[in-house]
Order: sequence, then structure tokens, then C-alpha cells
Amino acid sequence: MTAPAAAVWAWLVRAQRWPEWYANSSNVVFVDGSGPDLAQGTRFRWKTFGVAIESKVEEFVPGERIAWSAHGLGVDAYHAWAIEQTEDGCLVLTEETQNGWVATLGSFLMPKRMHKFHQIWLECLEKQAQSGLPRS
Repeated sequence: MTAPAAAVWAWLVRAQRWPEWYANSSNVVFVDGSGPDLAQGTRFRWKTFGVAIESKVEEFVPGERIAWSAHGLGVDAYHAWAIEQTEDGCLVLTEETQNGWVATLGSFLMPKRMHKFHQIWLECLEKQAQSGLPRS
């Protein structure tokens, strides 16, 4: 990405603001009242791909790595992100695993949907991070 790693990280961990720049997320609410940023152990509810999800931050290395579990009707997932500063911006790697009947059905009926929307998430994250750090 052609955005500073610090800005990419700041927008990624500010989960309640995802719906402002990533249309496939909505209704992000912290379960434990923490925030405004995700941190180790943070639990949050949100909606993505039309499914209500409860997530918990399972891995957290500030500025470098975050991963959360996600559980909803017919789906269990794990989504990890790694960020590394480069000379012209940063390298962002993301990977998600999914299990459950909703995940299986979705991959059968729309095999490229997950890849497409994660690409959109990355592109939107880059654009948002190019605008600077979140103000609130």
C-alpha cells in the first residue's frame, strides 16, 4: 500500500469506523465497552456478508499484527492481518479461514465473493489511510 503503516494500523483497529469506508461492515459495537480501538481480548459484534458476527481479538502486536475469531449462525472464522512498513508505504497481508454450513454454502454458490470483498477491504483501507490518522 502507498500509505504509512501507522495510518493503516490506526484505521484497521478503529473498528467502529469501518462502516464509514468499508461498505461490507455495519453495526460494529464493542461487547465489553472498550474502545475506541481494538486491543488484545476485545470482544465486538458486527455484521458482514449479511451475517451477524461476534468477534474476539485473539492476537495483538501493536502496529504489526492483529487477528480475531468470528462466530455467527453457521460460520466460524479466523481473520488475521500483518502490516510491515516499506520504503514507499507498507505491505499488508490478510488471511481468513472459515468453517460451517454458511461458509460452505457461500463458497459453493459464490466462490470468488470472499476474495473480492477482501480485496475491496484492502483497497478501501489504503485509500482511508492515505487521508491520515483517524481524528476520533
